[in-house]
Amino acid sequence: MAKQSLMNEPAAPAGLFDWARRRLASVWRDIAASPSGEAAEPIEAQIRACLEGRGGEVSARNRAARLARTYLALDTAGQKSFLETLAGFDSDPDSVAAAYQALQEAEDPAARAGATAALRRVLEPPRQKLLRQFTSIPNGVKFLVDLRATLRQTNDGPPLQALESDLHGLLASWFDIGFLELRRIDWSSPASLLERLVGYEAVHSIRSWRDLKNRLDSDRRCYAFFHPRMPDEPLIFVEVALVQGLAESVQNLLDEKAPLLDPHTADTAIFYSISNCQQGLSGISFGNFLIKRVVDELKHEFPNLHTFATLSPVPGFRRWLADLLASEPEDLFSIEESASLRTAAPADRPAAETGPAALTSILARRFWWRDPAMTRAAEPVLRRLCARYLLTESNGSRARDPVAHFHLSNGARLERINMLADTSERGVKEGATLMVNYLYDPERIEEWHEDYVGAGKRNASTTVRKLLRGWS
Repeated sequence: MAKQSLMNEPAAPAGLFDWARRRLASVWRDIAASPSGEAAEPIEAQIRACLEGRGGEVSARNRAARLARTYLALDTAGQKSFLETLAGFDSDPDSVAAAYQALQEAEDPAARAGATAALRRVLEPPRQKLLRQFTSIPNGVKFLVDLRATLRQTNDGPPLQALESDLHGLLASWFDIGFLELRRIDWSSPASLLERLVGYEAVHSIRSWRDLKNRLDSDRRCYAFFHPRMPDEPLIFVEVALVQGLAESVQNLLDEKAPLLDPHTADTAIFYSISNCQQGLSGISFGNFLIKRVVDELKHEFPNLHTFATLSPVPGFRRWLADLLASEPEDLFSIEESASLRTAAPADRPAAETGPAALTSILARRFWWRDPAMTRAAEPVLRRLCARYLLTESNGSRARDPVAHFHLSNGARLERINMLADTSERGVKEGATLMVNYLYDPERIEEWHEDYVGAGKRNASTTVRKLLRGWS
């Protein structure tokens, strides 16, 4: 599951971003109306005018809108120059040094409190005042979110990194979970919102309007978080299938010809796709809150649901496996497994002398998963190695697989590893057709969250643990 998916953070589609730019420029056109020649002022002069704050609130809003339109009209190089100029409006080092000296010399609590407040004031860069001014114009918050998305792509120096950090801090406070609204998206939602849903889907591409309608049918649910200052822009959304039992194939789950299920007879909710929509909000977590809120919503609507789980990709598995097989460790497979893999390996390729070489040969074969002999030989070793990858491989203190880290940190446990679960080109390339069910038990989410985040323990079902113990 998950954008990058959640987990790989893809940028918004270019078409959506261009559309947003045109819409913002149109909204600001009248606001930013100015005497002839004023908009042609150098960018630094426009920024200074905004910071000096001459006139009232209307004038300040006009200047902010004009500056934003100036930015949007620039090409990529021009926008980078604009951001570098803005980043230059940093704290004055002499003022900071003087305020720090005053704090060092303060002799009593009252003097220290006053000196600390003065130091805090001079430490705030003037550019932060300008960033806050943008929120006074229509869609100004969306403008800042997109501005940070651009910064994340171009922050190749300390000044731009500092500007990006300022924006991150402001956005993190403005997009606190307490300010967000959970809304269901269905087929009756505005067409413009449905179009964005198609563009933002980052896990399983929506191929057509028929595909989208299938995902929003009565036995499906889609929920998204929205911010009051961006009411038409989803921040993150999750797609849910109401089914009977754990789903083990995403192709079956998304089959448009599958019979419609009465949702009141479903006993399981499968979260099969989570997508972050705003790259500019990367690093500001919503996913864990979204899943918990949706579980509560579904429990209220369908009391018969007793299992909440995902059907998630394993995006890093195939790459990790390729490196492992290349080293050809002698104890990776049993004698029987190696023999089975060598027998199933493609006959039109050089005979593989080892089990790892044979599995490499099988996985290199196009549509290998359609061959029953290859599938039978590969399945037990792929499932076992996937369990090893998810439960033992680490990136620092976190699970190496980004999707595993996301769900384990949210309080899920690894429930089941499914073979032939995603036979799309992407699913074969990234996960060797494997997908994983992560279980969310409402009664144990906090316990499992603490196990992983606090103690580094990765909870898994007995079935998955047995796979791991089967590794020699």
